[in-house]
Amino acid sequence: QVHLAESGGGLVQAGGSLRLSCAASDWALSNDAMVWFRQAPGKEREFVAVIGERGARRYYADSVKGRFTISRDNAKNTMSLQMNFLKPEDTALYYCAAGPIVSGRESDFPFWGQGTQVTVSS
Repeated sequence: QVHLAESGGGLVQAGGSLRLSCAASDWALSNDAMVWFRQAPGKEREFVAVIGERGARRYYADSVKGRFTISRDNAKNTMSLQMNFLKPEDTALYYCAAGPIVSGRESDFPFWGQGTQVTVSS
């Protein structure tokens, strides 16, 4: 069983920054693609960013491109999302997930964390 735990969420003013982290226990993530999704109140969960197993391939949703950076440290079994120039519309519960392929589809990722809340005030 893979356990993923997100951290780093919080309350920040618009224009500010946050860094989210995702750590895995009881599993080596080095062979998995890792992804961030988010879900705002009353909305469906949406893709944010994905990174391949060696970090060479990275893809972003258009809404965060140029502001967010996804990265990973396989030696530490962690993944991060650096979020800059945050906007109120970035407010959501952010989830990390792991899976066998680089994808933006939820169904391609069998292992999920519980989420960390990000709130951006205007």
